[in-house]
Amino acid sequence: MLKPAFQKDEALLADIEKAVQAPDKLHVWWLGQSGFLLQYAGRRLLVDPYLSDSLPRKYAVTDKPHVRVSELVIDPSQLDMIDVVTSSHNHTDHLDADTLLPLIAANPAVQFVIPEANRAFVSDRLHTDPAWPLGLTDGGTVTVGDIVIHGVPAAHNERERDEWGFDKFMGFVFELGPYTVYHSGDTLWYDGMVDVLRPFPVDVAFLPINGNKPERRVAGNLDPDEAARLGRDIGAKLVIPHHYDLFAFNTADPADFVRACERYGTPYRVMQLGEGITLPNPASGPAGPW
Repeated sequence: MLKPAFQKDEALLADIEKAVQAPDKLHVWWLGQSGFLLQYAGRRLLVDPYLSDSLPRKYAVTDKPHVRVSELVIDPSQLDMIDVVTSSHNHTDHLDADTLLPLIAANPAVQFVIPEANRAFVSDRLHTDPAWPLGLTDGGTVTVGDIVIHGVPAAHNERERDEWGFDKFMGFVFELGPYTVYHSGDTLWYDGMVDVLRPFPVDVAFLPINGNKPERRVAGNLDPDEAARLGRDIGAKLVIPHHYDLFAFNTADPADFVRACERYGTPYRVMQLGEGITLPNPASGPAGPW
């Protein structure tokens, strides 16, 4: 039996709509895997969504089946209120045509932010004009409406660059009003990572916890201990784990992350699938306890 969502479909949409009543707060929903929906001042930012069963279908008759362990929270075509969507790299659970094509159809004016190095790949997968996405590089910044987006490197498993030296794996730092949000994409801890992130006053960091196990035969991520330490070291006011509870072969126990956060004194929140939370204004002080 699949792990049930906290809320999904119409209940999730109703929760998103209700949050419009508090436009001065940042609202966050976890949509599964590394996907988060952020809402502030009536603007909606969808980060690295994977909302399909394309991977279970693709690997169903292989020696690496992607067996889903949790419910799908919503059909992407129902998310018809999105202003900006991101893809941190080209792996399908972060760049999924079965998610993004219905999403783009439902949001004709949506802006799509990607690593500049991945432009040709993205265009080929989504059958879009290569000039359409907004490309980011390490240290680069784009502004979409009133959302400022900074590009930072990621190592999955290494910092891989194209022929011009642009990173193929990236994380993003978002500025939404008074809030600063870091989404790691998929990454391991690399030399200089803390120095890259420390200048940003991170209110909430979304960090992967599924770890790096070669026997899985997929690129790895931070493990629960590393995610807790990184959150502490960059001074994040709140750390939310991601990249678990989707596929049986590539997951982690968030209880291990909780124990590590309590050991390091890292403020944390483990979200349920489809759950929404509202973050206090950064000017009001620490985000916890939750």
